[in-house]
Amino acid sequence: MLKGKNIILGITGSIAAYKAAVLTRLLIKEGANVKIILSPTAKEFITPVTLATLSKNTVLCDFFYHDDGKWNNHVELGIWADLMIIAPATANTIAKMTYGICDNLLLTSYLSARCQVIIAPAMDSDMFQHSATKNNIEILKSRGVKFIEPASGELASGLTGKGRMEEPEIIVKNITAFFKSKKKLENKKILITAGPTVEAIDAVRYISNYSSGKMGIALAEEIASMGAIVKLITGNIGFQIKNPNISEIKINTAQEMFEAAIKEFPEYDCAILAAAVSDFTPAINVKNKIKKGEGNILLELKPTKDIAAELGKLKKDKQLLIGFALETDNEIENAKIKLQKKNFDFIVLNSLKDKGAGFKHDTNKITIIDKYNKITKFELKSKSEVAKDIVDKILQIL
Repeated sequence: MLKGKNIILGITGSIAAYKAAVLTRLLIKEGANVKIILSPTAKEFITPVTLATLSKNTVLCDFFYHDDGKWNNHVELGIWADLMIIAPATANTIAKMTYGICDNLLLTSYLSARCQVIIAPAMDSDMFQHSATKNNIEILKSRGVKFIEPASGELASGLTGKGRMEEPEIIVKNITAFFKSKKKLENKKILITAGPTVEAIDAVRYISNYSSGKMGIALAEEIASMGAIVKLITGNIGFQIKNPNISEIKINTAQEMFEAAIKEFPEYDCAILAAAVSDFTPAINVKNKIKKGEGNILLELKPTKDIAAELGKLKKDKQLLIGFALETDNEIENAKIKLQKKNFDFIVLNSLKDKGAGFKHDTNKITIIDKYNKITKFELKSKSEVAKDIVDKILQIL
């Protein structure tokens, strides 16, 4: 599975750096091409000569070769790699990654990496359990970084607790599982809607909602990482899609999203309707700006077309249709009604009563209800982790 894969191994200043020699040997044995980047302090724990011998590549640490003026190009490294793993990763490096500090070659390469990044932490248990470290890990997870949990046992400090870098054999199993997962949806075509729609009142004003599109984009990223062909229909989101495996159709109104979804759906194996589509639009769209007067203005609204219901009618036996429901009251009951009316295979329920869930957050708390009325509840997680739970459900059905 690792034959021909380009892997950057980052090593930081931890006593666990000695395990990196075994990890390098195992990766090479599996057929991977390994380039190693040391943080400046990592050289105090393991020598570049040892790692260069094992990896069969020059070990990188400094930005420049001072004797001939050449430099180590972190941008090229980021493009070259199929995977970047940092093992061991200290609390200091994790903190710098969180806040974008790039004062060494390893950190600049991390910020340049276009591939999946995996971190195997190593530190004393008190440092690992500290709220600052926990917060940093959650932030990185929300950005798509994967973590291999440290093991519990005797630590270099003499204490016993959680903080030992996981054994190299386990790390290699995680890396292999990652590359296997990239093929689970190979050649599948997935259509996703994300973000809010906007309905113009006049030339300068519109009706919309608080959706950021983060959940739909997290789903698109996760699904694309598994080899699927992803088409993303996006409403008014505030950032660009940079993943080359995701194509995008940009729309503004509910009508435009309706037309795009109806056109694309017949060619896709699955549609995930994560967008927050406006239920109503102004009955009359004024082309010019409405001037402020002394009296009130009465705004008449008409319902927009129901994208989910129409796709539910078009759905073929081999297609999957997945919906979302954001509720404030009688959440389960309302979600079940929507599930049946729209002909969904399963529905993802959010409640605005749950702290940290819903619009604009980087986290979400969901309940999945399938067409057989099986209900699965999940804890509050980062949206990237929630995306994994939703994709796991899709894989079960497929």
